[in-house]
Amino acid sequence: MRCIKIITDSDLGLEEIPFDRPGIRKGARGIVINHEGHIALLNKAVKHEYKLPGGGLEDGEDPRAAFIREVMEETGCEAEITNELGTIEEHKSQGNFKQISYLFVGKVRKNTNRLHLTSKEKDEGAKLIWADEKEALRLITDCYEKLAPSQYEDVYFSKFIVLRDKEILQYYLRHK
Repeated sequence: MRCIKIITDSDLGLEEIPFDRPGIRKGARGIVINHEGHIALLNKAVKHEYKLPGGGLEDGEDPRAAFIREVMEETGCEAEITNELGTIEEHKSQGNFKQISYLFVGKVRKNTNRLHLTSKEKDEGAKLIWADEKEALRLITDCYEKLAPSQYEDVYFSKFIVLRDKEILQYYLRHK
């Protein structure tokens, strides 16, 4: 898969520092579209964050399977992958951490209306919303300056999440 973007500390206006055996995480995430053409967003109210569905790969898990699993957990929807967008990397030098995410587009086949959120997501006030393309991009873009820390992390990591998901959504909209 082609890397569509590498996001670094400099994209946050921070100094990049050398990595020292950074932690590496792989994930799967992307665009989920319902029958009305709306895009799924997870709103974490405590953090004032809007993000696309997705998360980390479990040991040995295929990225496509991880995307389908994450979509079910965070949206309550059974989805089918309709497109592969590529990958995106986050180089968080201040956290000595790199993340590589495999990006997909999925279409909802069935909505169970049952989210399977983690305790952390629940504590951060996570709720699912559906927005048209323009509104989804606006919500993700506008939340960047309003981000707040949670009991689990400061805004440093949230800023990466928001920039990443904004890049993914913009890439999707340019290439659909």
